[in-house]
Amino acid sequence: MFWIVILLIIAICVFLPSLWVKHVMEKYRQPADRYRNKGSGSELARHLLDSSGLNSIKVEETSAGDHYDPTDKAVRLTPDNYSGYSLTAVTVAAHEVGHAIQDSRGEALFLARQKLVKTAIVGERIAGMMLVAAPIILVLTRVPQAGALTMLIGIVSMALSTLVHLVTLPVEFDASYGKALPILKEGGYLHDGDLEHAEKILKAAALTYVAASLTSLLNLGRWIAVLRR
Repeated sequence: MFWIVILLIIAICVFLPSLWVKHVMEKYRQPADRYRNKGSGSELARHLLDSSGLNSIKVEETSAGDHYDPTDKAVRLTPDNYSGYSLTAVTVAAHEVGHAIQDSRGEALFLARQKLVKTAIVGERIAGMMLVAAPIILVLTRVPQAGALTMLIGIVSMALSTLVHLVTLPVEFDASYGKALPILKEGGYLHDGDLEHAEKILKAAALTYVAASLTSLLNLGRWIAVLRR
């Protein structure tokens, strides 16, 4: 019964925020031409980057989700946001430019997250292998400590991924509320009455990272509980 409750909590943490994010993003994609007189998401991103002295950073279209790539120095936007003239398009573009600004300033949390991501990628692979291997090693060696040690290594590796999620939260909130919103407000890029709606878009996006962090913590806690048995 306990694990059923945990699984239900994980499902709620993952699916409800995702559904709400999708609803908010789609809601403010209409009217689709609201910012046609000011520019598309990609045009705003290019303007904001140039205004910040980041002329060398590219703005590209992608199907892999909106993101800033610190390795290739590129702001990448999905087709709807790259070519779109909606409030969602310009708000998301400003958010990703916020990450580019974090990178250009060498902000500590942003740089720490990038280093952790590289480590966590390796850690997640190790975690997956170790957690699968633990029961097999236990059967082959018949030494409970061997299986427990293998599982412990896997859990430590998984903890790295959880740490990445937790560090990501302040990075994302800063890109939204410390960078994007002030830029949109002070630059007069939004129509009257749109600032509060832009805040909703950014809040919805932030919820996905909160959900990912909670899910990661619950999953880590589940494996720790198994190890303690």
